[in-house]
Parts: sequence; C-alpha cells; structure tokens
Amino acid sequence: MHVVSRFRLSNILQPATSFAAVALVLAFIVLTCSQPAEALPAFARKYGLRCSACHESWPMLNYFGQKFKDNGYQLMNDRDAPIWQNPGYWPVTFRIIPLWHRVSTGKVPIDTYTSGNPVPTGSQIQRVTSSGFDLSGLDFHTGGTLEKNFSFYVLPSSDNTASFHFETVMARLDNLFGSPWLNVKLGKFELDNLLSEKRILTLTGNGGIYQLYHFTPLTAAGVPDGNIWGKMGDNQLGAELMGHSWNDRTRYSLALLSTNDGTPGLPYGNAYTGFFAASQALDAGKAGVQRLGVYAMVGQGPTTFLTSGGSPLGSAAIGNKSFSREGFVGQFYYGQHIGVQVVTQHGQDSAWFGQGYGDFVDGVAPNNNTTGTTLPPGSRAPTWNGVLVEPHYIYSPQLIFIGRFETIRMSQQASPGMPSNLGNISTYTIGYRYNPFMTPRAGFAWHNEYNWLHQDGTGPIPGTNINTSELLLGFDFDF
Repeated sequence: MHVVSRFRLSNILQPATSFAAVALVLAFIVLTCSQPAEALPAFARKYGLRCSACHESWPMLNYFGQKFKDNGYQLMNDRDAPIWQNPGYWPVTFRIIPLWHRVSTGKVPIDTYTSGNPVPTGSQIQRVTSSGFDLSGLDFHTGGTLEKNFSFYVLPSSDNTASFHFETVMARLDNLFGSPWLNVKLGKFELDNLLSEKRILTLTGNGGIYQLYHFTPLTAAGVPDGNIWGKMGDNQLGAELMGHSWNDRTRYSLALLSTNDGTPGLPYGNAYTGFFAASQALDAGKAGVQRLGVYAMVGQGPTTFLTSGGSPLGSAAIGNKSFSREGFVGQFYYGQHIGVQVVTQHGQDSAWFGQGYGDFVDGVAPNNNTTGTTLPPGSRAPTWNGVLVEPHYIYSPQLIFIGRFETIRMSQQASPGMPSNLGNISTYTIGYRYNPFMTPRAGFAWHNEYNWLHQDGTGPIPGTNINTSELLLGFDFDF
C-alpha cells in the first residue's frame, strides 16, 4: 500500500479497551484541568511571553506567532540580539512522545501451512492488528538570533531508534536594506506552506501528515510512480527570498530548491525545483483575521542516469522531466474559538514518471531510461485533484479539539486501461490535545487521536481496496 507513515496503521479498540481508555482520559482531565497555560520553552525564556501569545495550541502558530517567525524569531526590540540576553540563556528545546497505539491493517497476505510442513503451502488474506507502547523520535530544536537581523534554526532529529539526521539547518538574513519585504534564507528548511506540516497537531501514521503534501500516483503495475521530489511536506535544500508587510497581512516567498527531496550530497545531479507562495489577510472584525493564499511547486526531476562500467551514477542524472503542484489555501476564523483551514491541490507528473522512470533507489536505478528509450503507446501524464479541510475548536489555550478530512482523486491515470479510481485516498482524523501546563521551562500535552484511511485498488487482490486505522494516546512534551 502506498501511504506515508510515521508509526504503524491501526484500528478502533475493542469495547473493553475503549472503556478503559475513556476512563483514563476523564481521570487525567479531572486531575489536571486547574493548571495555568503559559509559553513554549526556548523563545518564552528569552522574551517572557505566555504560550497563548504565539500559539493557538502548541505547536500550531496563531497570527502573532506567524509574524514572529516571519521576522526571523524577533520581536523587533532590543531583546532580539544575543548581546542583550542573559548569559545563561540557551535556546534549546527537546521534544519526544511516549505513547500507546493500536494498529490495524486490512487485507494482508498471510502464509498458510499444512501440518508437519515448515514450508508455506499457500496464503490467505486477513486483517492484522497489533497494539502496545511505543516512542516517537526525538527532536532537538535550537534557533534564534546570532545578532539582530541574523537568525538561524537547527533541528537534529532522530527516529525512535535514535538514528539522527538533520531535519532543518538554515541561516537567514532579515530585513535587508531595512525592509521587511527582503529576507534571504539558505539551507534545509520547511517550504512556506501556509498550513504547516511541521506544526501539525496530529500524530498518527496517516493522520500525522498531510496526505495532500505527499501524494504520489501509481503506475499500471500498482507501485508509486518515479517522482519522489514533489513532496511539499518534506524539508528541502535551497535558498528562499521572502517578505511581508509591516503587519504581516501580506506575505510572499520564492524558493529555488535542489530536486533531491532534502537529501544532501547531490544524489540526483543537476535538477531544480521552484516553490512560490503568497497570501493576504483581511480583518473581519469580531470574526477575526481571515487569510487567503496561493502556492505553486514547479520543477524537474531526472529520468536517466549515466553509467560507468555498466553501473548507474546517481550524481550524473540527466533527462529531466517536469512535475507541478498548485492550489489555494484558506484560514478562516469564527470568533476566538472556531477555525477552519482549507487546502486545494491540482497535481501533475510527466508521463515518464507515470511509467516508473525517475527515482534512483539504494544505489541502483531499475527504471533507468537509456538513450533511445521510448514510452509505451498511450502513455499520459498522471493528474489529480485534492482537498483538505481541517476544523478545530479552541475551548481554551489549554484544550483544543481537532478534525480533518482529506480526499484525493485521480483525474487521469498514467496508462490506458488503468482503473480510473486506482490510488484514490480518503482519510478522516479526529482528536484533542489537553495542556495541563505550559511554562517558560517546559510544556506537556495529553494527546488522543483516531485516524481512518481508505485507498482504492491497492489491496493484494486486484481491484480490492485497503482500509487502515490507528488509535493513539500519548504524552507530548518538550523542555
């Protein structure tokens, strides 16, 4: 099945387990609901702000928090530069999530055996379910200012086995020529998605990402096409020019990226991708500040790899072909408690990617097209359309209820004869986060979430669908 996962997939608890989980949730809320909510640790220690100054619910930013981020983690006062800070201040935050989750995957091929024979004699299709205690990876955030208008962010991040990589490494020049319209960033960073996946409020394997940001169509063989570079949710390597009005109501960003999905070392040769985003906020009075935006990701990725001694060279990739993702974003608020975020997308990959050419995987290029290669008759550029709707209800800065619906529908498959719905996705996520406290030293959230995902035509038997689900309960804390 072609879906991005942070943990495994899961299903609903059986009745007895569900009752115990609900009882635990209610007990936890009763015991902790009287504590005050304050601020995120690293920047809160620097400026002495409350959590609710920058966050609707951490880590999701509010309007003021987005402005603070756009200013290069500055409030534009004398406390911005390190020379004015307490020598004991260290801008570091650790974040990790111990959790329990129940994982259920439908239609898994399972070997069958005959008595006394250790060799499988057949297979059957069944649902596989597991549950238990687990860990997320560890995020080690450090960021802030090196001097006024010189900012940085570094994020070494590990999986749950403590295997580290650099998720973010960037330095930024802020307010060039004294103008907020000119800021330059260089390094590995999140794209300027108005709905940020890096500040997502959900944690399950399929609910903890935005499917729209990672969707890849399928080939006629039922495997992902060769384009791994159009993933808007992944941090990318490149340079960005961004700017905003003094009150942050108008924003834009222009980024030039290496087409490598954030992988260092030039693994794919000479290919580049551009990302553009712009938005405008409007004051709707008591309803709040509403924002509308557009985005476009347009790039090229290789389909041919030069060889040496018959072996493909990953850094010598040529035969670039195009891909694109574009759409609209809206952030709508109805007073202080209700918000709805909407993202639409139209996507397209080259017909070469649709036939499986492209990705250089694990040192081999199984779909390396050579000089003179032609596409099969009738090959087409796969295209699709998708929409994401995420409502939330902020009962207080300590308690937020979250919902999300995403659907992605193919409008054109890569080859004639492919089922028109092959690869379509629908997914639902609901949950809540309760923060019993949030101080300038540490934060804690009791997180409960359920996700269900359906994908057409990806079952082990041709023409069958896959349903997966996950229930997760965890402690999300930083310090």
